[in-house]
Amino acid sequence: MSRGGYQPPDPIEAPPLYDWPPRPLATLRWIATGLLFPWGLFFIGLAAVSWAWLTPGVDTMRSLSPGWMVLVWLRNALFLTAVAGTLHWWLYIRRAQGGDYKFNARWLATDSRKFLWGNQARDNVFWSIASGVTVWSLYESLTLWAWVNGHIPGREWGDSPVYLAAMLVVVFFWGTAHFYANHRLLHWDPLYFAAHELHHRNANTGPWTGISMHPIEHVVYFSVFLFWWVVPAHPVVFMVTGFFNGISPSATHSGFDELVLGGRFRLTAGDQFHHLHHRYFEVNYGNTPTPIDKLFDTWHDGTPEAHERFRDRRRAGNAGRRAR
Repeated sequence: MSRGGYQPPDPIEAPPLYDWPPRPLATLRWIATGLLFPWGLFFIGLAAVSWAWLTPGVDTMRSLSPGWMVLVWLRNALFLTAVAGTLHWWLYIRRAQGGDYKFNARWLATDSRKFLWGNQARDNVFWSIASGVTVWSLYESLTLWAWVNGHIPGREWGDSPVYLAAMLVVVFFWGTAHFYANHRLLHWDPLYFAAHELHHRNANTGPWTGISMHPIEHVVYFSVFLFWWVVPAHPVVFMVTGFFNGISPSATHSGFDELVLGGRFRLTAGDQFHHLHHRYFEVNYGNTPTPIDKLFDTWHDGTPEAHERFRDRRRAGNAGRRAR
């Protein structure tokens, strides 16, 4: 199943939030240490810093001007490069932890006609920056412009601190629910072969694979911002949405279950759940915080039993297609 790579010992389970009867303490612990720490808090902090010091002023954003929109693009491109570039350097150039915790024993392709210039990493960097950051920044800029001009509902921290704090958590649930919906759409054959196939060339993923997508897919994927066109929020919430959807895939696609730093400290990096989707295509369309795959019987928990059920379903599907 893992092509000789690392296989986490425990089955992938849905968060305790969805347990019945409810487990409130376990749920709060999961939100604090599973959903928010470390990456969620990192994106929230990044958004707060960006709004305070790295975003054009309100008066500037009242008109749609390429000048300030380019600044938004530069900020997003620099942050993505810092995270994805550091992960790539540590895991794939320096190979600081060798193959420890690597899902797939193979390294990234350096001589393959599937990728631009025959190089998987360079191909992924191009699509992520040239298309991914551009579409992400356009959505963000339009949302900021609409908020500043009162075209969409908004809130201020001084008036609604509890509500906006809740929205910072809602970002992660909305982002993963939206991902499931748009991802299933992108597996519809016409869209898959027109766009999503480019992302799936990366059966063996790396940090730059995260938002290495066709421009059509980027338009669909980053439509996650449209939620805030009808639900009142604040630019910090918009930016968390962008960072979560634009940068977190660098970690979840890193190809490693954990980062080992200093020989002892371990940091959650990759996502076995999504790794299995890249491996088998027809499972795990969403993410674990919103386990919609369980409703549609496409949840693969990484165990041999789950894999056997997947193979049976695939055989049954193939037999049905042949019968037609």
